[in-house]
Amino acid sequence: MLKRMILKKITITALTLFILLLIYLMPTNKINNRNLDVKQNLEYTYTNDLETIYLLDYNDYVARTFIKGCSCSSAVDKASDLLQGLIVEGKKSNIIPNGFKAIIPSGTRVLALNLDKGVLTIDFSKEILEINKKYEEKMLESLIYTLTSINGIDSVKILVEGEELKQLPNSNKQLPSLLDRDYGINKVYNLTGTNNIDSYTVFYVNEFNDNYYYVPVTKYINNDKLDKIKIIIEELTSNPVYESNLMSFLNVNTKLLDYEIKDDVIKLNFNNLILSDITGNSILEEVIYTISLSVSNEIDVKEVVFMVENEEIYKKVLE
Repeated sequence: MLKRMILKKITITALTLFILLLIYLMPTNKINNRNLDVKQNLEYTYTNDLETIYLLDYNDYVARTFIKGCSCSSAVDKASDLLQGLIVEGKKSNIIPNGFKAIIPSGTRVLALNLDKGVLTIDFSKEILEINKKYEEKMLESLIYTLTSINGIDSVKILVEGEELKQLPNSNKQLPSLLDRDYGINKVYNLTGTNNIDSYTVFYVNEFNDNYYYVPVTKYINNDKLDKIKIIIEELTSNPVYESNLMSFLNVNTKLLDYEIKDDVIKLNFNNLILSDITGNSILEEVIYTISLSVSNEIDVKEVVFMVENEEIYKKVLE
């Protein structure tokens, strides 16, 4: 009897200790699981660096957007990677952002790439010549602006099956041997004659599914004494702007008081109406980008400094 009671107490004690051990271990497991979830989430949301690419938007503008880039450092490798995003059904077609599309004809292959002194020579297969007449200039604009966004690439030379492309395949428009941003993009001609023609490019804002992106428009006018910096600001303060579906967030009463270019830096001095709130010292991101992208497209600078009545407000370092 006594022996049975002792065994019962031992059993109850052991069971109690086991239950207490389980209770003690359970919170620890939860903490470990929570830490594991955080780690998995960080790994899941990690992405490669985004690279600038110019694709057709839903209005058929050649527009600036981004896709995941390769883990490569050389300009040639980056160019090879981004070209796959420009080709219809290319290797990166599955990551093209919503609202955008590639433009180089499906089946086009890059036969060779060579970079020498800032000139990227691309040898395409003959399928590139199958481009629709409506898009042949836009295809070149997309190529030029995408590839010259890569550090180390200043211009592009296009070959087809080893032969230099000297004219557009449908319109037969003659092409320069080297293609750079002087070629223009989303071109608009406001000309009254054939003399004293100059151009400038303004980046506007467009929207798709509540996401803003930037659309460059090159305008051609008759003016041989064009101050491109001043006219860019004037364009961005115009109301209405170029087209109803392109926007500028710059206040119509914003004035560029003066500007200075020195040592790869441009300082733009505005009145206080450039501020998003004149009681504060902030400028809308869309204003910063439209001005910075437009200005850096015309002059070679590495920084754009925004000043309000001689006080520095924001510095944009260009990539």
